[in-house]
Amino acid sequence: MTRSRVTPSPATRSTHLALVLLVVAVAMIAVLELVLGLDGATEPWHPVLFQLVAAVYLGAGVLAWWWRPSNRLGLIMVVGCGALLLGALGFTTVPVLIAVSTVGATMILAVMVHLLHAFPSGRLRGRLSRWTVLGGYAVSLVLQAPQYLFAPAPPPYHLLGVADRPALVTTGLFVQAAAGAVVMVVTTVLLVRRLRAADPPRRRVLAPLYSYGVVAVLFIPVSANVIRPLLDVPPETIGTAQLAVIGGVPLAFCLGLLRGGFARTGEVEELGAWLGGTGTARTTLVEALSRTLGDPTLQLVFWVPDTREYVDASGQPVDLPSVDGDRDVVTVDLDGRRVGAIVYDATLLGDPEPVRAAGRVIALAVDRERLTAQLRAGEQALRLSRERLVEAGDLERRRIAQNLHDGVQAELVVLGLDAQRIAADPAATPATVQAATALRAGIDVTAGELRRFVYGVMPAPLLERGLAAAAEDLVDHLPLRTRLEVSVDGQHLSSAVESTAYFVLAEGLTNAVRHAQARELAVRLAASDGTLLVEVGDDGVGGAHLNSGLGLRSLADRVDVLGGRLRLDSPAGGGTRLTAELPCAS
Repeated sequence: MTRSRVTPSPATRSTHLALVLLVVAVAMIAVLELVLGLDGATEPWHPVLFQLVAAVYLGAGVLAWWWRPSNRLGLIMVVGCGALLLGALGFTTVPVLIAVSTVGATMILAVMVHLLHAFPSGRLRGRLSRWTVLGGYAVSLVLQAPQYLFAPAPPPYHLLGVADRPALVTTGLFVQAAAGAVVMVVTTVLLVRRLRAADPPRRRVLAPLYSYGVVAVLFIPVSANVIRPLLDVPPETIGTAQLAVIGGVPLAFCLGLLRGGFARTGEVEELGAWLGGTGTARTTLVEALSRTLGDPTLQLVFWVPDTREYVDASGQPVDLPSVDGDRDVVTVDLDGRRVGAIVYDATLLGDPEPVRAAGRVIALAVDRERLTAQLRAGEQALRLSRERLVEAGDLERRRIAQNLHDGVQAELVVLGLDAQRIAADPAATPATVQAATALRAGIDVTAGELRRFVYGVMPAPLLERGLAAAAEDLVDHLPLRTRLEVSVDGQHLSSAVESTAYFVLAEGLTNAVRHAQARELAVRLAASDGTLLVEVGDDGVGGAHLNSGLGLRSLADRVDVLGGRLRLDSPAGGGTRLTAELPCAS
């Protein structure tokens, strides 16, 4: 089956462009930093390794941000890239950059703690979690200060030193270690609680992910302060191991987002963010739902309780597919009542649970659009009912015209023949012949008036040959020069639309001939995009109004019954143009 591609919204495209520009900007900064670091580093591979790990954070962060614009995990990983680039400034020979690097040397630890608390939604859940993450940043940034403010340092590291106080350095290290331990204990407790609350599939993803994250955070201080002096490991080896462990964190979190149902959960979260957004560039609800679930063939239908049927957004009734087919249905409920249903491709989305989750997110929006669809369905039913009244009236017109033509008019013809036979009788007296001749003339006049009346009630050309032929016949009998433009070929026009269009033409032309003092008339009939356009224009004196006569007012009502619109433009001295727009879609 060929599937159409779901087009990203303008807001999504704007986010993607911003991310591309972000990657370009960070890459330029990294290249500049690498050049400065290679000049000052005794081991060139040290700054290169820092840049590689920073690139991993940037790539994982941008990828997560691209997938989930409203999920802050991508942003946090990009901040981690910035923290690593900040630490890599220490390889340069510029004193100010080295000082900045010293301040943010351990910030990456706080970023990793932040990732642990924010997974998978990117948001911190609960006050304790927020305070713990804030404490992590305080440990890495604020409590790091005694180590560079009160420790003696040779140039170019002496810029931040304010005094040589070894006791303060020792105390600061102890406070920082204790505070860091509290942060990690609280983090571990919170993560264990989340593991216990998660369902088994997600627990299988969260357990190794949380374990690796906690071990990674603890590995940095433990390897530097315990493993290295205890086993006499070279600092370069410890640094390489630390960077390797740090670099695996964003990869682990990205993999976690793609497993255990977190991928589709993230899509549903994006849908919730879309519903909470504002702006005129928002896509429609069904487009957002299609993009969320990855099914471009998805349909959203609405439940109408009064008629106990489903309708689409335009109010048209919709039949749901059979359960055993390739399409499946999930109902959308709000406060225990049915408001709609999602029809999706069961071969593409084998698990209905993500569809149900999306339905719960959009239930309120579906109910709002359901009311709109129900109103449209009611308007359509009312319009069809009124159209049936018009058709019934036209049918009665045809019946009356037929009866007059076949009954009264036929009787008049017979009477006329009788009068003619009496007048031609050789035995008739002159008075009888004169009376019969006068009677025949009167019968002919009456028959002519009756034919015109029947033609006005329902013209024969309209009944027999359609609107175009009736318009040509109408124009041929006009005493003024008239331009006629007809382009309705191939269009299916209902009898109600045809008769209404004809009466608009007849009324407009009659008024123009009688009142406009016009020299030339113009008639146009054109059907396109489901609308029949009827125009009657003249170059007369103008000054006409829709409410100036009963004929125009009744025409306006008739056009409105069909869901159309009647306009009259008639400026004084500028001619008159009567325009009717009638829906004519099949």
